[in-house]
Amino acid sequence: SALLLFISIMTMFMSGVVAIFEYDLKKIIALSTLSQLGMMMFSISLGLYELAFFHLLTHALFKALLFLCAGVLIHGAGNTQDIRSFGGLSLNFPLVTVCMNLANLSLCGVPFLAGFYSKDLIVELACQYSWGIFILLMMFICLSLTVLYSVRLTYLSFVGPYGGG
Repeated sequence: SALLLFISIMTMFMSGVVAIFEYDLKKIIALSTLSQLGMMMFSISLGLYELAFFHLLTHALFKALLFLCAGVLIHGAGNTQDIRSFGGLSLNFPLVTVCMNLANLSLCGVPFLAGFYSKDLIVELACQYSWGIFILLMMFICLSLTVLYSVRLTYLSFVGPYGGG
């Protein structure tokens, strides 16, 4: 259980850090999935099997929406996956912008969205375990990395300056 806990924390951390420095849209979404799988394994390491399954189901739903939106954006941006060449796509794709932002916010665990109900309960129960401050600190750092790469993806895709040719 302690080994699974360590591996899951390191998986969340490493995939979050790599996602921050990635520019390929599909790779960012895939690394985000890897990070969330780490969260599910973290939940399993604490013995919260039902919560891990619940997080798997909610994650699958908003991740599917993210990949559908990514396909539209890639097609609309001239078949490029490089988010540096997106920028300002919210004007051309308002519905995709809303859907992708909702899925990203759910991924971040914003209250009253699907990801909140699964992720917050895992975090809340993890705080009740006495694994030590290092594990809790790493968990919160990993959750912050999720927010960071999601905000970065939204900014570069929809808000930032147009970088395409």
